[in-house]
Amino acid sequence: MLCIGVVVAALFQAITDAGAHGSIPTARSGGVFRIVARSADVGPLDPALEYTAASSALVDTTCARLTEVVASSPRVSRDGRTYTFALRNGFRFSNGTPVRASAYARAINRVLAPGIDSPFAPYFRDVVGAKETLAGKTPAAAGVSARGNTFVVRLERAVPDFPARTDFLCAVPPTLPVDPEGVGAFPAAGPYYIAEYRAAEKIVLRRNRFYGGKRPHHVDGFTVDLRASSFDEVLDRVEDGRADWGFALTPAYLDPDRGLAAKYGINKSQFFLTPGFTFRGYALNTSRPLFKNNLRLRRAVSFAIDRSALRRAGGGPLESRLTDQYLPPTMKGFRDARIYPLQGPDLARARQLARGQTRGGKAVLYTVDTHPHPSFAQSIRQDLAKIGLDVQIKVIPQPAYFGKFGASGPYDIGFAPWLADYDDPYSVLNVLLDGRFVGSTNWARFDSTEYNRLLRRTARLRGAARYRAYGDLDVRLARDAAPIVAIDYLNEPTLVSKRVGCVTPVFDLTAVCLK
Repeated sequence: MLCIGVVVAALFQAITDAGAHGSIPTARSGGVFRIVARSADVGPLDPALEYTAASSALVDTTCARLTEVVASSPRVSRDGRTYTFALRNGFRFSNGTPVRASAYARAINRVLAPGIDSPFAPYFRDVVGAKETLAGKTPAAAGVSARGNTFVVRLERAVPDFPARTDFLCAVPPTLPVDPEGVGAFPAAGPYYIAEYRAAEKIVLRRNRFYGGKRPHHVDGFTVDLRASSFDEVLDRVEDGRADWGFALTPAYLDPDRGLAAKYGINKSQFFLTPGFTFRGYALNTSRPLFKNNLRLRRAVSFAIDRSALRRAGGGPLESRLTDQYLPPTMKGFRDARIYPLQGPDLARARQLARGQTRGGKAVLYTVDTHPHPSFAQSIRQDLAKIGLDVQIKVIPQPAYFGKFGASGPYDIGFAPWLADYDDPYSVLNVLLDGRFVGSTNWARFDSTEYNRLLRRTARLRGAARYRAYGDLDVRLARDAAPIVAIDYLNEPTLVSKRVGCVTPVFDLTAVCLK
């Protein structure tokens, strides 16, 4: 067995070496890249509906995002409520039709269409007229206009992170209909397009010969077999060469019996691990008597929990990067402040802070029933007993978990995972901790006048000042407010067949090539 210390050292060396497995200058063009997945993991490939990791990877190959097609940064009005985007010429759909601003106007209005229940609708609710469109009163939002290559969006209030939200927008044909099940095959303006879509069976993507962008793309197309019965079958087929890549969850990749790191090394030829954006932590319910106005106890819990023990109970050191902060380490603005211990608890500090603050010494912990979360809960129960808290664990089936979690259930501590939808600190700090989101994504029910002001003021900033301020605020929230116990950020694993080349540091399906 490969020494785990050697594996971990290799992982972090590879992750910090950004060029270790980048695209090679002499990448061979041509060939069909074979993908395998369970049908349940893919879902619609309609840009208004895709929301799984597998569907996002596939849609990305077909998508000409607004951020790619614009000629420069948008022009913003003095009041921050109007964004004007100028599009470049040269982008065409796979049927040869030019991409105009109407392609993005249609993209927003499809997201807002009633009955489609797009997961991206919340990020465009601030568009003037969005509420009327969502309610079915108007076919298009009044705040969206398109003329030639000029695309204008008017907002009801200033939304400084709006350009980051537009990364969801893929050019779609201006007449593309709305279907709650998702439109299957249709012309696309990215490097590839969906040529064939057979739900639960097969997807075929082919090269868009009219693509006008600069994204690297080498293969002629992709075939996706959706008939895999399990993650083990997905990985078996990649290892034995019947497929070139497939979608599986992290535990399947890190299964000790499969031993991918020992077989292939890390970030060398076939098995890759890169830092991800999926956060795991535990919200401390600041609306309940135990943690309300009780900063000392909240901080004590963060000192008492053994983060490294939780990770050992899960997938081990390869699974994640431990953290004591809320922003992902790879997000703009993050700075490592080293607030709480990562490799073991500081019980002396935890007991000092908890002394006289346990308020009866009882706590209710909510968690999900899927592995390894019941084990995590038991570990936390043992840790907190050492500072005078008797934790009662309530295990909830995963399908019902967030309904109970978000409906002011009687919990004091709750498992609180999060995956930012877009690469901006607002999508982590504000969404999780602004008081306006209590009852939805603010599971700590943290509603501080001071921090609400800071979060909203920081959100209004732009450029480098915005990211510096968010980095400082991340540290202040974790250290001086402690509404969430941060545990780790999951790494993102992938496995490719022997014939695959051009694997980028953050796996980009569009850029792969075959040897």
